[in-house]
Amino acid sequence: MLLNRLRPIWHRCFCSLTLVIGLATAAAAQAPTLVYPTTQAGDVVDHYHGARVPDPYRWLEDTNSPQTGAWVTAQNEVTFRYLEALPARAPLQARLTRLWNYPKYGTPFREGGLYFFSKYDGLQNQSVLYVQPSLVAEPSVLLDPNTLAADGTVA
Repeated sequence: MLLNRLRPIWHRCFCSLTLVIGLATAAAAQAPTLVYPTTQAGDVVDHYHGARVPDPYRWLEDTNSPQTGAWVTAQNEVTFRYLEALPARAPLQARLTRLWNYPKYGTPFREGGLYFFSKYDGLQNQSVLYVQPSLVAEPSVLLDPNTLAADGTVA
């Protein structure tokens, strides 16, 4: 019984993986040479138990700095220029969107006399947290992290 329920999910995952590997192999055969922007190396060195451990890219850990932002932008330009040139990208994106576009529910739990669960509609960036006073009551949105930022990436 469980195997019959898992078979469609396994099949979707296997087909998606096969498609991705096939397209990646085809893309690699005709891949242009990528020229990445240079990454500045710093002189930060940590000392752990008497050993010197260089950390030349520590400056990238500050995600709010203008330097890190400029580096990410430059890296994204290279990445998206390559990805957008792939002829198989649009069909792959459409196929994956169809496969992933279905609602998913988190495990419900009870706390303080209320019932909570998360729901992901399939194309949102983040799951939405719902609350309801009883199992037969209508759920209401408690927290929708997709509204915290214009691009929906703040969780």
